[in-house]
Amino acid sequence: MSDSTVPESPVMHGAYEISADPARIDAARVHHWISTDSYWAPGRPREKQDRAIAGSLNVGAYHRETGEMGAYARVVTDYATFAWLCDVYVDRPARGTGLGTALVTAVRDLLEPYGLSRIMLATADAHGVYAKVGFAPLRNPDKWMALGRQ
Repeated sequence: MSDSTVPESPVMHGAYEISADPARIDAARVHHWISTDSYWAPGRPREKQDRAIAGSLNVGAYHRETGEMGAYARVVTDYATFAWLCDVYVDRPARGTGLGTALVTAVRDLLEPYGLSRIMLATADAHGVYAKVGFAPLRNPDKWMALGRQ
């Protein structure tokens, strides 16, 4: 397995199958969710979303009967030391079912074999979901800096 190849081992959660198979990503649906119903990227252009998808590890949750995507997460990583978990979205009808926690758990487990030093994320409203999977606030946030929009 090359450093940028994630093993395909679907995870089941209720009526959903969670998979990192890039061929299954519904890019139009992801763009719709992120550009119209997220607080972090309203109005994101489709071309920009497509570039983000192309340069990332993408994980989706798919209804086992219909194949329809019900949740999505994107990971920017070097597969060696660092990953940034972002664009995590659960379709409104699937919220409250534990699908978000299952999706983030699947992402964590997919990245585990790489021995990354750190997986980062930012959230305004889902701290509880991420805490269930082991994420915690930064111990020394004063050491971190950012360039760009905050």
